[in-house]
Amino acid sequence: MGNTQRLYIIAGEASGDLHAGKLAEELFAALPGVQIRAWGGEHLRKAGAEVVKPLEDLAFMGFIEVVKHLGQIRANFQFAYADVLAFKPDALILVDYPGFNLRMAKWAHTQGIRVLYYISPQLWAWKEGRVKQVKAYVERMYCILPFEQAWYAERGVEVDYVGHPLLDRIARNTEGRPLNELPILALLPGSRMQEIERLLPVMLEAAVRFQAEAKLPNLRVVVAGAPSQPEERYTQILAALTHEKNEGLTFELWMGRTQELLEQAHCALVASGTATLETALQGVPQVVCYKGGAITYALAKRMIKVPYISLVNLVAGEGLVKECIQDEANPVNLSEEIAKLWIEGAERQRVKDGYTKIWEALGGPGASQRAAALMVKRLLEGKREDYAAV
Repeated sequence: MGNTQRLYIIAGEASGDLHAGKLAEELFAALPGVQIRAWGGEHLRKAGAEVVKPLEDLAFMGFIEVVKHLGQIRANFQFAYADVLAFKPDALILVDYPGFNLRMAKWAHTQGIRVLYYISPQLWAWKEGRVKQVKAYVERMYCILPFEQAWYAERGVEVDYVGHPLLDRIARNTEGRPLNELPILALLPGSRMQEIERLLPVMLEAAVRFQAEAKLPNLRVVVAGAPSQPEERYTQILAALTHEKNEGLTFELWMGRTQELLEQAHCALVASGTATLETALQGVPQVVCYKGGAITYALAKRMIKVPYISLVNLVAGEGLVKECIQDEANPVNLSEEIAKLWIEGAERQRVKDGYTKIWEALGGPGASQRAAALMVKRLLEGKREDYAAV
């Protein structure tokens, strides 16, 4: 089937693995016999890709964490260079993960390897200058957010907008979520261990406070565990809080069941990231949380150029959901904000009405199939466009 039968995919984070897995499924369907070698996790593995670098070796968040792991990051680059060259792919497909993947794009370009990029890095939020690297080293970018295509066009870069892949796996809920006898408060503390260790204890304390003040004896508090992280670390954090606070509220841990959890949740506390958009698409009112290291946050605050940190608010174009950032992400604030959303009323309805607009902005399902079809068409043409150097 043509001459493009060896593809190398690099997805360095849980959300990237999720979307790359679906993309890989579509690539296998469109190119029978294709070989896909990858960096990622369970979703790429289940799709049939040969995963040679797991997520736990890749996800470093924040300035300090990156500095602390420089040795491993350098080793990852050296492994990537050698492994890609040995595999001799027809194309390198990069998925988000900009700190690593933009450098890989430059290297691959110097080696004469075609580079396709799926899910644009958030250059529109900060480090806008990196758009020059995209223009110079990436043959084609495939965007998943509606405003990104215009943003690139304004900077002289043509990209394809394929829609958001989350719509491929979420059925729209238009019937609402009645408050039943055992209502669920979902806690989504992120997929990187650094953010989990910062946010999960705060979320748990907020849940304890909310349950006590709202007088909800039947409240179920369920933690979404990222499959890329060890279950033991979650249980340690849960046990530490229960022992320290000596509270009666018990917590459940659902490993790798985020979608199932959101299908049942009444409200959620969610770490800033792709999960905020997934929560919105599932129709669950939410409070967005972010806590970074002091230095990382200070640097980010100076560089970020967008008014919101959550994808929900960015796609909505307004402050649809509350964002509790850094010191504001504390048990008192989180508990109070959840209380505003818990009871059926004007605030909860306002958020749910806004979610309807997000569905409309993102279009319908089929993003992964569209992206794969566009990639296959381009690759089977057997041509590489001539890009100017930076």
